[in-house]
Amino acid sequence: MKLSVVILNYNVRYFLELCLKSVEASLVHIDAEIIVVDNQSSDDSCLMVKTMFPKVKLIENKDNFGFSKGNNIAVAEAIGEYVCILNPDTVVAENTFEDLLQFADQQSNLGILGCRLIDGQGRFLPESKRNVPRPLIAIKKMLGFSKSYYTSDLNEKSIGNASVFVGAFMLMKRDIYNQVQGFDEDYFMYGEDIDLSYKVEQAEYNNTYNGKVAIIHFKGESTLKDQAYANRFYGAMQIFYNKHFKSNVVFDALVWIGIKLGASFLKPSEKVHVNPKQYILVGSQPNPVLENVLQQKLACRQQIDTYEDNTEYILDNNYLSFKSIIEILSDTPKNCSATFKILPKNSNFIIGSNSSKTRGAVIQLS
Repeated sequence: MKLSVVILNYNVRYFLELCLKSVEASLVHIDAEIIVVDNQSSDDSCLMVKTMFPKVKLIENKDNFGFSKGNNIAVAEAIGEYVCILNPDTVVAENTFEDLLQFADQQSNLGILGCRLIDGQGRFLPESKRNVPRPLIAIKKMLGFSKSYYTSDLNEKSIGNASVFVGAFMLMKRDIYNQVQGFDEDYFMYGEDIDLSYKVEQAEYNNTYNGKVAIIHFKGESTLKDQAYANRFYGAMQIFYNKHFKSNVVFDALVWIGIKLGASFLKPSEKVHVNPKQYILVGSQPNPVLENVLQQKLACRQQIDTYEDNTEYILDNNYLSFKSIIEILSDTPKNCSATFKILPKNSNFIIGSNSSKTRGAVIQLS
């Protein structure tokens, strides 16, 4: 088998449904498997997977083991030559895995392969490609100087070496994952992707960024900025430095301050209030049910000729491919105030996120 796609889920049932639909569409021509490992969700994620995606291998953990252990459990059962660690709040295109696997097979010493991540409004996420946060780099990042934290000298749409990738999307050979013993389970959440990237690079493999391929990462679903986040984030950084670097008094002090002050160091994850002046359905035909829910007559278009400010575009996956949806988001002008939601194929909800720092929105149609 060529590929095992591993998705760790925790209480994001609707994002998971959208993700799985996109992954299945991307694996049509690939000998692959999808493994969903659920960390004891309290929503109906597991029932949804069993009902709607019977070919998906579902692992139901009886406890929330965190990101590292949850993924390790799934990879231990994977049989693909390659394994892709994928977040449930992502959307891939129909050609994502074909393009990346073809690229990967052409590399001679590939470690982890990353791609370009955009948020739910098409904005590039700089954590798509990062440098190893050595103490001085991390200190600058904590003080608000983040240029050296990200691989800023590599264009977002280029191909080149990058040391660290985010756990939302990491493609690599399963043998290499096992060689470096996968994610370090001392991390519960946050920092484990940095640690894995660093271990692979230390094993003398080339971590490579391919910005020609883009996927959506809504991100806000798994990065709520509160006290618990602060404790885990700063604690994870302390674990990383204790494992891989000599003690640094200044850094240790900043970590201690970060843990003590917690969420006060972070921008609050409040919802972004957007009141669009109009809604436009990008699809093949009007949707009366959607009009009723939104209480507004919807203009229906088959393409976006110009992006209009204060407009919410609802991208109908019954008409648009996932590739087209990603391209529409990627083409959004940076100064445009338009927002986007996705109507997944054969689903009764629309979904999206207006900011990578906030929770997304799910609107039920029935």
